[in-house]
Amino acid sequence: QVHVVESGGGMVQAGGSLRLSCTASGYISYIAYMSWYRQAPGKEREFVSTIDVDGLTRYSDSVKGRFTRSRGNAKNTMLMQMDSLKPGDTAMYYCKISSGEWGQGTQVTVSS
Repeated sequence: QVHVVESGGGMVQAGGSLRLSCTASGYISYIAYMSWYRQAPGKEREFVSTIDVDGLTRYSDSVKGRFTRSRGNAKNTMLMQMDSLKPGDTAMYYCKISSGEWGQGTQVTVSS
């Protein structure tokens, strides 16, 4: 069984920063990539960013230049640094790994 756990969410003012972490554990043979999605109230879940096993990253246009993906020190851990946060970034952020498992999400709230 595979577990995916997100952490690092919270409440900040516009212009502030947060760093999210995603850790996968359990029976994992190989993770090709780890992705972040987010879902705001009343909206569909949308892609935010991804990082693959070679460290290559991809971002949605809405966060490009403000969010940065990186690998954590622990095994199967990925980070996402979120800077210059806007109220429009308020959402539940979910991590998904390449084998299809999702985490439970971590809430990010940005006040104006």
